[in-house]
Amino acid sequence: MVRLAVKIRDARADELDEVAGVIKNAYSQYRTAMPPGEWRMYLHDITDVRSRLDHARLIVAEVDGEVVGTVTLYIDAAHVQEAGWPEGWAGVRILAVRTAFRGRGIGRALMEECVQRSRERGVKTIGLHTTELMDVARRMYERMGFARAPGFDFNPAPGIVVMAYRLDLR
Repeated sequence: MVRLAVKIRDARADELDEVAGVIKNAYSQYRTAMPPGEWRMYLHDITDVRSRLDHARLIVAEVDGEVVGTVTLYIDAAHVQEAGWPEGWAGVRILAVRTAFRGRGIGRALMEECVQRSRERGVKTIGLHTTELMDVARRMYERMGFARAPGFDFNPAPGIVVMAYRLDLR
């Protein structure tokens, strides 16, 4: 496998549509896992990157000038409704890597950036939510030291559990 030169940085205002496209590409594999109406609402929510800019950092991974991955980091997640974490926690949401670039460490590099930025800001814990369907990401989170935090799980629809994970920073 060819090693990629990946640059991790904040998204620029002129590339927000490109970032939304990365998210749509990455999450499209889950389209058939929910009813069409719910999928459309979910897709609209996760690709609405502009609505998160006041409360979060939109971080991207760039390869050869192309945005190939993204993650949203809420440093002060307790005060953001969509994050919903306790005081002192950061929140990570919507990790996405273009399908053509998966398996090359880009998702992990984005998550490591979130951990580093959280540590620099004195955050005690990082929380994130995922599902059974997102098994590759879930295994990566666990390898990075994230542990289940079932007290923060939620059920957006009958039979669907969105599982919470946490990473305590030392």
